[in-house]
Amino acid sequence: MRTINEIILHCTDTEAGKDYTVEEIERWHIQRGFTEIGYHYIIHPNGEISQGRDINKIGAHCKGHNAHSIGIAYIGGRRDGKPADTRTPDQVSAMDRLILTLVEAYPIKRVTGHNNYSNKACPCFNVQEYLGKYCTNCPFLGQDCVYCRTCKLSLV
Repeated sequence: MRTINEIILHCTDTEAGKDYTVEEIERWHIQRGFTEIGYHYIIHPNGEISQGRDINKIGAHCKGHNAHSIGIAYIGGRRDGKPADTRTPDQVSAMDRLILTLVEAYPIKRVTGHNNYSNKACPCFNVQEYLGKYCTNCPFLGQDCVYCRTCKLSLV
């Protein structure tokens, strides 16, 4: 089993209001030269969470940061062809639950966005602001999030 200590959040860079299957996303990734889908989890507009790449396999979602991370992508990230936070309330709720589940299951030390490592808009929202709704007293607020026991409990 590989060591997992980070969650990296993504969007699929697709127009709001459209849903895609894991198989469609996998096809896009294979066309880009990947062996399979790069993300470990996909969050659909209705809040359904689908398994992508097996979590025990190294992902292909953030160059230089795949070996020890889990990649989560929500479907969306574009509105009228421009980067935008298009998460539905159901996607936000599902993302909250999935992060909590993974933080409890693995020794997660950081939750970041793809844009923390690349000159991209992805995931098209500020991850630290998003996490800040849980960590109002956190000394890491406004910086890279480092989950501590307090933050884990506040996600409940």
